Amino acid sequence: MKRRSFLAGAGLAGLAAATMPAPAIAQGKRQLKMVTTWPKNYPGLGASAERLAVRIREMTDGQLDIKVFGAGELVPALECFDTVSSGAADIYHGAEYYWQGKSKAYNFFTAVPFGMTAAEINAWIYHGGGQALWDDLARGFNIKPFMAANTGVQLPGWYRKEINSLDDLKGLSIRMPGLGGEVMRRLGAAAVTLAGPDIFPALQNGTIDAAEWVGPWNDMAFGFYRLAKYFYWPGFHEPGSSLAAGFNLKVWESLTAQQQAIVRAACAAENDYTLAEYNAHNGDALKTLVEKHGVEVRRFPDDVVAALKKTSREVLEDAAKEDAVTAKVYESFRNFLDTTSEWTRIGDEGFVQARRG
Repeated sequence: MKRRSFLAGAGLAGLAAATMPAPAIAQGKRQLKMVTTWPKNYPGLGASAERLAVRIREMTDGQLDIKVFGAGELVPALECFDTVSSGAADIYHGAEYYWQGKSKAYNFFTAVPFGMTAAEINAWIYHGGGQALWDDLARGFNIKPFMAANTGVQLPGWYRKEINSLDDLKGLSIRMPGLGGEVMRRLGAAAVTLAGPDIFPALQNGTIDAAEWVGPWNDMAFGFYRLAKYFYWPGFHEPGSSLAAGFNLKVWESLTAQQQAIVRAACAAENDYTLAEYNAHNGDALKTLVEKHGVEVRRFPDDVVAALKKTSREVLEDAAKEDAVTAKVYESFRNFLDTTSEWTRIGDEGFVQARRG
């Protein structure tokens, strides 16, 4: 009886083993490393990278477990691209214009001066051929990219002194990356690219005279208002800044079709969520900066805006001459913007003007 009971029990145990889920490691659980250009858990930017990792982990039921490293934890912020390209890390989360040293075309997948709003760049990437062009560019660096966040419009930053004319830009040292920085250089400023954590110390010790970062919410968190009282608009340089998650291409190709579909969905969801988050917080932050901290929000004078616009057009056209890939991206970007901007004017802009009365 004991032997028969044992065999019966063994049979039931075998049946249970056959029907119960295997341990995660046997199901192909993978641990991936994400390096970011943002401080760890920084509001908006850093938090978005963390949320993306959580989305992917939960949607894959733990099969893809992504550990997020903030700027400087594993590699310096501006080395994230090379780290993922080489395979030393699996994913980066950052702004594509940081990689313009690889190709000027990368600027168009974050933001360019007097370029696309957040809604327009989403339309171009998702429906206007932008993703295919981006894939072609990134494939040469062993990367598969996705839009994974958007900050909306960014302001041109914090200034210790008023900008009353073009002459006030001459000799001004300012943190401004991408092609916006090149526009400032052509107008006489000394524009530099600094990672987020390096901006406050540079402004504090006088290495730079002015700095742009993101907008009211993020800028207040960094405390720029303590060092510069003038906060300028309009955000000519980044009208809708798209941020990216870039996967090492071999890692991406090793994922199952289901996992790839989940990554696409997670990135799209986070892209939408982060834009809404910025729009929700920037208004409150701007009010706090003005009413509590005495910040003076100023508009660039008309002659400065006109010069920025004219010079921006020249900078974009010159960038397109750098190589055939950038020329192709620029042509697609420009043609799509030419088509959609009229709808933006009579749709969004027209309504906002009417609402304002």
